[in-house]
Amino acid sequence: MSLSTVSSLLKVPEGSQIITLAAGCFWGTEMIYRKHFGDGKGLIDCKVGYANGFAPNPSYKQVCGGQTNHAEALQISFDPKIVEFKTLIDFFFKMHDPTTVNRQGPDIGTQYRSAIFTHNQQQLVDSVYVKESLQKSFYLNHKIVTQIEPITQFWDAEAYHQKYLINNPSGYECPTHFLRTQQKV
Repeated sequence: MSLSTVSSLLKVPEGSQIITLAAGCFWGTEMIYRKHFGDGKGLIDCKVGYANGFAPNPSYKQVCGGQTNHAEALQISFDPKIVEFKTLIDFFFKMHDPTTVNRQGPDIGTQYRSAIFTHNQQQLVDSVYVKESLQKSFYLNHKIVTQIEPITQFWDAEAYHQKYLINNPSGYECPTHFLRTQQKV
């Protein structure tokens, strides 16, 4: 398998853009993005996988064992004519807790870190801008610890992880994956 920064399974039509996000357990991250941006609201496709670690083609067991430094991540292709990149990033900061280091709720480990893996310089600039804006307006008393860095690699997660909560509606959902509408105090 060759090293790639884009999921081999992701539908990426001409004119679409890609972003890779880590917000704890990738099952819940995928589900909340599909719920809020699917059905014609800008999300074209998304796949879960492992981003920016050092081991080639890691397994879920290796990632969860802390052996690879990969983050559980969601890679999204979206139509920028329907949903702006900054809107997706603003949502990212409000759909999980970006103020906890290497954890979301009961999920602990570097694979659950908060991170934005950018695919170009403009995404990096826009992500930093949104992070700084929300630090001043939404997370006043809590430091946002989200890492923002270029994507270096993305490995598709095993097939049973794709659309996991759609295929397993009673499966585990991280309790931190919900849209926050008020400042964290």
